[in-house]
Amino acid sequence: MAKKIVILNGSHRRNGNTSALTAQFKRGAEEAGNTVTEFHLGSMKISGCLGCWHGGKDAACPCVQKDDMAKIYPVYREADVVVLASPLYYWFISGQLKTAFDRLFAVAECDPGYRNPKKESVLLMAAEGAGFEESEHWYDHLEKHIGWKSLGKVLCGWVTQPGDIEGKPELQQAYELGRSIK
Repeated sequence: MAKKIVILNGSHRRNGNTSALTAQFKRGAEEAGNTVTEFHLGSMKISGCLGCWHGGKDAACPCVQKDDMAKIYPVYREADVVVLASPLYYWFISGQLKTAFDRLFAVAECDPGYRNPKKESVLLMAAEGAGFEESEHWYDHLEKHIGWKSLGKVLCGWVTQPGDIEGKPELQQAYELGRSIK
């Protein structure tokens, strides 16, 4: 059965290496019959979580802050799969992705037990080096902490400038991972 997929792309570069990974993933996922919506977080206005515990009052827009997360919430709520895509910044995901991810807690606040919606997930990352360990550690614990099930990861190291990823096997891996989702 076709799935709804949301990509949270934490790169500022719409034509960068992370976006090349998401493009291939999206192509594969759509060829498999899935619906994919991608958000380019770097061009959106998203404020950091206030930790106010006042979200969850309005299911349509669960956070008390009114910004571009209002575009993401309905798509996220309906998604079966969440793709977390980011360049590696200082050995972790980008601030743009972390900020949007933190704000998803407002959806959990809609549940009286603060339970996150059960999702499947994918991690796509590009980096100038290959030090993905901190990001992988965080991602690998999403199942334990919020109940998401990982469908896989594609981590492409040694790409610095836009276009450096061309010809790398990770592009094909991203495509195949997207294509595998049914």
